[in-house]
This record gives sequence, C-alpha cells and structure tokens, in this order.
Amino acid sequence: MGYYSRQISKLIEELSGLPGIGSKSAQRLAFHILNMPLEHVEQLSDAIIDARRNVRYCRQCYTLTDEELCPICSSSQRDQKLIMVVEDTRDLAAYEKTQKYQGVYHVLHGAISPMLGIGPNDIKLKELMQRLQGEVDEVIIATNSSLEGETTAMYISKLIKPTGIKVSRIASGVPVGGDLEYIDEMTLLRALEGRVEL
Repeated sequence: MGYYSRQISKLIEELSGLPGIGSKSAQRLAFHILNMPLEHVEQLSDAIIDARRNVRYCRQCYTLTDEELCPICSSSQRDQKLIMVVEDTRDLAAYEKTQKYQGVYHVLHGAISPMLGIGPNDIKLKELMQRLQGEVDEVIIATNSSLEGETTAMYISKLIKPTGIKVSRIASGVPVGGDLEYIDEMTLLRALEGRVEL
C-alpha cells in the first residue's frame, strides 16, 4: 500500500521521469506544486504545453526556437561567414554566456557513436553541408572532448577540407570527457581563442 493518494503518486511518478530528478526530488517538487496557488500551477502547465507545441528547429542552424529563425541567425550583428558546430543547444548557450563569439552556430543534435548506433545520417550533418554551399569563411568544430565528440570532429573535418573552407577545432582547456554545458565561461573562452586548424 502506497503512502500517497493516487493523484499525488502519479504526479511524483511523472516528475521522477525527468532527467536528473530522483524520487526524493520528485516528492519535493510535487509537494511544492501542490502548495502553489492554482493560478501559478496553471501558468507553469501552460508554459510547458506552449513550449512543447511551439518550439521547433531554427531553419538555418537547427537550435530550438519558437520562430522560423532563432535570434542569433536573424541578427545582423553576427558574422554569418563564421559557423561554430556544436552537439546540442545547451552547448550553444554555454558559448553565448562568454559574450565573445560573434559568429553563428550549427547544432548537430548528437554526435557520431557507432557503439550506440548513431551514424552521420542520424545527426544534422547533411544540413551543415548544405549551409556550406553559401559564403562561409571558417567552420569551428566545438564538439565535446569525448570519444564521440572527437570522432564527429574528425568526420566533419574530412567532409569540409575538400571544399577549401578553413576548418578549426576548439583548443584544449576543455577537459577530455567533459561536457561543454558544465564548463565555466573563462575555460570556454580560452578554448575558443586557442582553436587550431585541423
């Protein structure tokens, strides 16, 4: 027999299904939600539903946005000839926090991982190559320093080199096996400034 009523148990179960939320955190969140004013709970649930219905890929860089073009791609202040390739939107956000990079991005939504059955066709590589048909001076590969990230970086480099476009890789300073979203801004900035041509 459970401690909580059916609806409380269901709420805890749903919350514990979120990444990084264990059963104790789910219980805390559930009771916090149950103690919130009803209008705040409705605003929270509306925000979740609206985001899920309206957020989609930017048609140029494939980050998540609720517009056809994300704010970065649509900005006239950004250098459209400089493209940084990242694994996911959280990595893009990590570089944006440095406030030093003025180019645009391309979000792969993953990395090549034969062990997990993820190949080049399972990430946004074809879309990157289509973007390179336009005027591009440099592609900065900023995938994670994991085995999958390094594999992806080498694969992209081999695809781009024949086009004559400069290809560079973010410098070390980012620890091997580290995820970009957890690294401080100064380390990311050093890695960006110390990038090397592949």
